[in-house]
Amino acid sequence: MTNKKQLSERDICTKFITPALEQAGWDVITQVREEFPLTKGRIIVRGKLHARAKHKRVDYVLFFKPNIPIALIEAKDNNHSIGDGMQQALGYAEMLQVPFVFSSNGDGFLFHNKIAPDGIIEREFALHEFPAAETLWQWWVQHRGLNDQQNTLVTQDYYSDGSDKTPRYYQLLAINKTIEAIARSQNRILLVMATGTGKTFTAFQIIWRLWKSKAKKRILFLADRNILIDQTMTNDFKPFGSAMTKIQNRQANKSYEIYLSLYQAVTGSEEEKNIYKQFSPDFFDLIVIDECHRGSAAADSAWREILEYFSSATQIGLTATPKETKAVSNIDYFGDPLYTYSLRQGIDDGFLAPYKVVRIDLDKDVTGWRPDKGMVDKYGNEIADRIYNQKDFDKTLILEPRTQLVAKKISEFLRQTNRFDKTIVFCENIDHAERMRQALVNENADLVAQNSKYVMRITGDNEEGKAELDNFIFPESKYPVIATTSKLMTTGVDAQTCKLIVLDQHIQSMTEFKQIIGRGTRINEDYGKYYFTIIDFKKATEQFANPDFDGDPVQIYTPKGGDSPVPPDASGESEDGNGIIYSEHNEDREWIGIHERDPEEENSSVRRYVVANVEVRVAAERVQYFDASGKLITESLKDYTRKALAKEYASLDDFLQRWHHAEKKQAIIDELAEQGVFFEALAEEIGRQSGKTFDPFDLVCHVAWDMPPLTRKERAEQVKKRNYFTQYGEQARRVLEALLDKYADEGMVHIEETQILTIAPFTKFGTPLEIIRTFGGLDQYQQAVHELENALYLSDRHSRVQRAPPREGGDGNPGA
Repeated sequence: MTNKKQLSERDICTKFITPALEQAGWDVITQVREEFPLTKGRIIVRGKLHARAKHKRVDYVLFFKPNIPIALIEAKDNNHSIGDGMQQALGYAEMLQVPFVFSSNGDGFLFHNKIAPDGIIEREFALHEFPAAETLWQWWVQHRGLNDQQNTLVTQDYYSDGSDKTPRYYQLLAINKTIEAIARSQNRILLVMATGTGKTFTAFQIIWRLWKSKAKKRILFLADRNILIDQTMTNDFKPFGSAMTKIQNRQANKSYEIYLSLYQAVTGSEEEKNIYKQFSPDFFDLIVIDECHRGSAAADSAWREILEYFSSATQIGLTATPKETKAVSNIDYFGDPLYTYSLRQGIDDGFLAPYKVVRIDLDKDVTGWRPDKGMVDKYGNEIADRIYNQKDFDKTLILEPRTQLVAKKISEFLRQTNRFDKTIVFCENIDHAERMRQALVNENADLVAQNSKYVMRITGDNEEGKAELDNFIFPESKYPVIATTSKLMTTGVDAQTCKLIVLDQHIQSMTEFKQIIGRGTRINEDYGKYYFTIIDFKKATEQFANPDFDGDPVQIYTPKGGDSPVPPDASGESEDGNGIIYSEHNEDREWIGIHERDPEEENSSVRRYVVANVEVRVAAERVQYFDASGKLITESLKDYTRKALAKEYASLDDFLQRWHHAEKKQAIIDELAEQGVFFEALAEEIGRQSGKTFDPFDLVCHVAWDMPPLTRKERAEQVKKRNYFTQYGEQARRVLEALLDKYADEGMVHIEETQILTIAPFTKFGTPLEIIRTFGGLDQYQQAVHELENALYLSDRHSRVQRAPPREGGDGNPGA
């Protein structure tokens, strides 16, 4: 008879939990998902290295239908109690927002019912008492008060082509919450999802379910860039096939069901050009507005006219950054966000790229600059006598050496990392972007000589630059590498491989700041893009400390008074407050491609002085990392490692015990790597200081407990001096001596794998099978390697504990 205590957690699932589900009538093919992945594991960045933290995975997620998770089970082996997994399960349930939670050790189930009508939230069930899927579903339906018609819509399946591409947990939540809200007749919905989290795929699944259920028969999807429309049609929306069309050439073909259009393609200042009026006001049942924080957010914009004309349609706004100012409000129109998935959540879950910040303060930015009395600029203009500060630079005053120094620091960073990493430099205005382009060209003359498109200015007024925008975005295109810009690339640019964002722009708008940061948050593993760096010259990253950066949007809209948006003029153009002019006439001209305008350039009273003979220096430079709580911290690699190890091990002795008993030392190294302990970077840093090469064991003891490290060679020599090999026969002794030499040269990871026996010098001892037979078999060989490892480390365990200095705040006994 099987002894449950000897079974693994996976055995408990296979032998007891899954059979209990089958007995209760659950379909294990369509309704039961084992080892369901919730997250991918946060990417941890230190120095030039990255690692993924352990991902979150639920032992069982139970679906009533493939799109509706309703319960989860956390399993433990039988050495745990029946409820030991409950608190872990409740954390997962919070993420998935499911009402029914179970934990089990194979003896039965502890059931946590979040919607228990009798107030008894937790109770135990025997294995054979697990509730059926229909039972749980009816409990939930009754709790939410859904009728049969609403139920039909809510249970409509999402689209699946049989591939692995299914909605992530947060996408499922956004989709299901939206469908249920529409089932309850809610007609204005706002979804806030960070850039790079799949808003378009989420929108497609919402539209698919509403369309297939015939709840919505004619649907309009609005975006503001042609490339976004075209990519959407060929990628996420492709399953709509012949039912889908793109509105263009100002012709309204009413025979389709799914319509995609640019805002600009369906409106204009002249009545006959308003193509949307060729449709009756009740033609569309559903309108989805992508990036709704832009033109449609303003109450008096021409784009808002479209939404108000089709006011009877259900309207869903999608945005990463809802716009909330005194003059413009998404919430005023759509209502509070139905669902929010923030940048911080995306980074923490490992779906978005984290960032590190390099803050560079320049002396003139910090202290300001005042011209000498009567000083003239390079063009002979007398400079007004006052103190010029960071807000003035590149607007009313240009310090040419400052521009050159910024370009030099950017180029130095790329030389230290990769000179072909895609880089966006955000400048104050078009003139600044052009001067920055020239400075970067001179700093990178060798690569510009190979290809003049290595550095390009991509701004709305420059046709050559705009023509290269798609090449900058596409991962396959090598050039351009560095793009200088002002407003053009602030948003709507899906730069998957952008690894460096440079801020030399005074940014006051939180919406604009979040959009700029969003240019770097996409992960592209095929091209080695796991994180990005922000080089900040103008203190813009202080916005990270603002609670509004990743908090819930708050409505501050005042319909009357306050700053009003500029109304459209007679030419049909309007300004959005960021110096960007939107043309309402030409559907082929998109919101970021019209033209950028610097209001100061148009105001003849504003003079821009250009000074060439002022020295500018770096006052301070520091690297900051995004920590687990979402704060930017300035911390060295050693400090971070020390804290990570303190969380993992109570004392030096605790670490030594774990190291000694580990079947493979590499397993501990891998676990620590998941916590962001980068042994290669530590070895480089400590080795650079000492000129020696150290083992991970010694790096840990040295960094965390200040123990003097030994080199691998020193450790190997100590084992040889103790005549450790005399217990083995001559052939086995020669193999172990060779393993010891390999350890001294290359480290622990290599000697733990039997594949090492296939290379020199082991090949001269025979085949791997012959070598293993020398030890009496595979188990005996592995035991000999394990004992060799212990010989490398165990001998000085007690002396290390005795010599270990007391840690700050401790009791002076690190071995206790």
